[in-house]
Amino acid sequence: MSSTNLVGLSSSELQTLAVALGASAYRGRQLATWIYRKGVFDLDVMSDLPREFREALAAQGRIELPAVDVVTPSLDGSQKIVFRLGDDSRISSVLMPDDDRLTLCLSTQVGCGFACAFCLTGTMGLERNLTTSEIVGQLLVANRVAADIGPTLPGRITHIVFMGMGEPLANLASLTSAIRIFTDAKMGLGYSPRRITVSTVGLVSGIDRLARADLKVNLAVSLHAATDEVRSRLMPVNTSWNLEALMAAVKRYPLQPRQRIFFEYVMLHEINDSQQDARQLARLLRGIRAKVNLIPFNDWAGSRFHRPPLATILKFQSVLLEAGVTTTVRWSKGEDIGAACGQLKEPVPA
Repeated sequence: MSSTNLVGLSSSELQTLAVALGASAYRGRQLATWIYRKGVFDLDVMSDLPREFREALAAQGRIELPAVDVVTPSLDGSQKIVFRLGDDSRISSVLMPDDDRLTLCLSTQVGCGFACAFCLTGTMGLERNLTTSEIVGQLLVANRVAADIGPTLPGRITHIVFMGMGEPLANLASLTSAIRIFTDAKMGLGYSPRRITVSTVGLVSGIDRLARADLKVNLAVSLHAATDEVRSRLMPVNTSWNLEALMAAVKRYPLQPRQRIFFEYVMLHEINDSQQDARQLARLLRGIRAKVNLIPFNDWAGSRFHRPPLATILKFQSVLLEAGVTTTVRWSKGEDIGAACGQLKEPVPA
C-alpha cells in the first residue's frame, strides 16, 4: 500500500490523520505548523511531536517535495526552476522579483491541452494534472530556493500567480485544495487571497465553479482578441465558449472592494494590434471592473507570430486609456531563459 504524502494535506486532514493514528487532533495541528509555517520537512526534527506518533507517521506517510532539476538565472533577476516529479515528468516555476515583491509563477499541469496558437507550452499537449502536493510543493521548495539565492531576491515569496504550465481551471480540485492551504492563516501558509491570481484561457464552467468556491482570489482571463473570429483562430477554446459567454461569466465572478478582473492580451503583429482592435476591446470590456495587461509577444523557435513595434503597442494602450480602461504594458521577465509568458516547455517522459 502506498504511503500518504503529508505535503498537500490541509490542517483538517492532518488532524484527521493524527486521530486515525491514535493521537489527538492537536498533534495534527502541530504537524501542519511544522510543514507549512516553519518549512520543516523532516519528521525527526519535529521535536515537540511524541516519538511514537512520529514513528506511526513514518510508517504510513511521507513528506515528499518536487525535486529541483535545475535553477536558471535570467539577466533581469528572474529564476526559472525546473522540477522533476516522481514519475520523471518535468514542470517549471518562475521566481520574478520586482523591488520588494517576489512573485512565483506556478504550474498546475504537465503540459497543456488547449493549444493556443501563440503559446509554446501548448505544443506539448497535456500529459496529466498535478496533484495538490505537487502544486503546494512548488511553493515550499521555491521559498527555499529564494532563501538560498540570497540578497539578489527580496526574501520570501510575496505573490502567487497560476500562470505557468497548464490550465488551472482544468485541474480545479487540486487548485482549490492548494489555494486553501496557501490562504490558511492559522496553520497554512498565510497568504492573503488578494496576493493570489488564477489565470484561465476562458473556461466558463471553471470560472463559475471557482466563484462558488469563494476563495476570493484574483481572476485573470487570457483574452488576446476582441472578436470571436480572431480569438477562435488563436484560441480553440473560443469555439466552446465564445466571447459573449466568457464576458457573462466574468460579470458573474464576485469581486471584493477595489478588486478587478485582469485581462491578459498578448500583442501579435498585424493580428490583434490595430487601433480598431483596441476600440473593439474597449467596447467588449464596458461595464466590467477591468485592468488590461498588454503583453508584447515573446518569441520562440518555430512560431509564426511576431512582436509589434513599440509605437504600435503604445498607440493601442492610448486608445484603451482614453476609453477609461486601466491598461499597462507588461514586459515579461525571463525571456532570455525561456521563462517568459508563453515560453514554458519541458520534455515529457517517453
